[in-house]
Amino acid sequence: MRDPQAIPVNEDARLIPVWSMVAAGIAFVAVEYYFWIVLPTQRHHGPAPLGFRVYFNLSWGLLVAMYFLMVGYVSRDAPRRSMSARFWMLICFVLPGGIGAVLYFLLRLPVVSRCAACGTHVQNDFHFCPQCNYQLTASCGNCFRSVRITDQFCTRCGHEIAADHMPSRLRAIAD
Repeated sequence: MRDPQAIPVNEDARLIPVWSMVAAGIAFVAVEYYFWIVLPTQRHHGPAPLGFRVYFNLSWGLLVAMYFLMVGYVSRDAPRRSMSARFWMLICFVLPGGIGAVLYFLLRLPVVSRCAACGTHVQNDFHFCPQCNYQLTASCGNCFRSVRITDQFCTRCGHEIAADHMPSRLRAIAD
């Protein structure tokens, strides 16, 4: 498994890099310059109504800016999920109309974290570390589904959680 980039999950706003924000700003200004300055001088017919021009110009400018912001987001989000950032940035850039971004969100892996005991990279949906068998999350001993640390019984099979002898760090109510 690749070494994921360490960005805390609760800081999603920091996932858009500064270079992406700058590129989005430049792209927005370039599109506005083109639609307001360059394009009107090349027309062979009268100008469109002002309301239509404002709506059309701002829409295209924001669309291009969002495209750059999405590529920036993918560049930071993919490494923390142990995925290739270059590959997914290329997919997002090459496939037209945001199809690459939709593919990224459909196919992306879960966020990767570290085992507290041995430091191995584990996916967040793992109940046990694959290297040291350290129990990462509370789970039912009968059906092995995730349970909350406050549950007394499994919501799926009705098994009594206290009978599983789970580590005390995974229980909110001590025995």
